[in-house]
Amino acid sequence: MKKIRVLVIDDSAIVRDILSRQLSAYPEIEVTDSAGDPYIARNKIETTEFDVLTLDIEMPRMDGLTFLKYLMKYNPLPVIIVSSIASGNNQAAIEALELGAVDVVQKPGGPFSVEEVTEELAEKIVEASIVPRSRLLIASEKLKKRNKTIARKTLSKIATTKRLVVVGASTGGTIALEELFTRFTPDFPPTLAVIHMPPRFTASFANRLDGLCIPHVKEAEDGELVMPGTIYIAPGGYHMLVGTSGTDRIIRIKNGPKLFGQRPAVDVLFNSAADNIGRNCTAAILTGMGRDGAAGMKAIRDAGGYTIAQDEESCIVFGMPKEAITLGGACEITPLSGIAASIGRHSR
Repeated sequence: MKKIRVLVIDDSAIVRDILSRQLSAYPEIEVTDSAGDPYIARNKIETTEFDVLTLDIEMPRMDGLTFLKYLMKYNPLPVIIVSSIASGNNQAAIEALELGAVDVVQKPGGPFSVEEVTEELAEKIVEASIVPRSRLLIASEKLKKRNKTIARKTLSKIATTKRLVVVGASTGGTIALEELFTRFTPDFPPTLAVIHMPPRFTASFANRLDGLCIPHVKEAEDGELVMPGTIYIAPGGYHMLVGTSGTDRIIRIKNGPKLFGQRPAVDVLFNSAADNIGRNCTAAILTGMGRDGAAGMKAIRDAGGYTIAQDEESCIVFGMPKEAITLGGACEITPLSGIAASIGRHSR
């Protein structure tokens, strides 16, 4: 079996040593080399072939985000951010994902804390290694700095609807959800979305989307009513469900065991929508690794709802949509650019 060749980029010699030793203990991974700053990393990338990079954000001479921009422009490679800055400046991690990083792993604190996340990092390296490099260019091509004025309607001017939209995404989801939600118009139904993202990241992600989208975007809270003109992002580390009380739809945020290694899990949201919303639900499953969401999407379709899977060509990772399609859960398969229009057609 060919091993996944990894380059560890971190200014801490302790971190580089720990990651090199512990990651190389996994049979499918070989840490081929390490670098103490982006300039050293650049030289190594020019002379050695790597499958995946791990990258710190705070480093001397050149920060990780700047390096990531150059990398995605000139030599796109799967990158996993491994940084303690994620807990103190979540926006930097969100920006890294939007620049093309495949995933983010948080150091709990201090160089030795990286030992606590080695297993998680190894899993993400295996997942990142199968991301086609051509798909990484999607980030640099589609996500440019936007200066736009959001013209929002007041709630009194937004028509109420019985319809509800639910969306699930994982790897590549930050890019996909931004493209999807920036196409939403004020008459779209309220929307609940799950993206596989660590705790504390989802609030920053929701805030960023809120500045780009016509609907209001926020991190969901337990017990709040689902309101028109709003997109709710499941908080990292918790499952999100939708329930009913009379004619009201209510969001429930719960802990509970992980599903497919994920919390929040798409299936938890989708199954609750199938049970409580049924034929008034429109569901979309976007780019992502694994099969989370496939069974829940099938349940929504069986309950009379309309279901949409992102097509393979527009996915960064055609995992979750593929599983949903295979299971018979997709009424429609469409490119990412057409999903918003399809939701609009089937939700009015």
